[in-house]
Amino acid sequence: MKHLVKKLLKTHPNMGYSIARLTLGLVIFPHGAQKLLGLFGGYGYTATMESFTTQMGLPSFIAFSIIIIEFFGSISLILGLFSRFWAVSLIGMFIGIIYTTQLAHGFFMNWFGNQAGEGYEYSLLIIGLALTIMVNGSGTWSIDKLISKKQ
Repeated sequence: MKHLVKKLLKTHPNMGYSIARLTLGLVIFPHGAQKLLGLFGGYGYTATMESFTTQMGLPSFIAFSIIIIEFFGSISLILGLFSRFWAVSLIGMFIGIIYTTQLAHGFFMNWFGNQAGEGYEYSLLIIGLALTIMVNGSGTWSIDKLISKKQ
């Protein structure tokens, strides 16, 4: 178990990986805050769960996981805490988003409102940033780096 945690926390001492991690965390945080707390014009936990399970037909576990990944995952990414775990979680989540809601609408986002839904280009950017973090770790400015130094 200790070996697994050590491997999970290991990070390359590179400022670029910290920038990728911070960017990803800061971009995802408002979405998680909308879903969990109702901030930034969101509907909050109860309404989001209702929408995900009733209107979109997602299982409760998946709906709950999306809210947790976006909120707590983004905060953990900003702090650089278990970033590889949260990056993998976001990759899985965004692959699911592409498959279930975006693939049918093509590549491009719906910038001009002339499509029936959003394309998957934004999701690919999120996956690319998350892959960078998954492969390289949290980077120089992170709690992961501080913890791994002490072990």
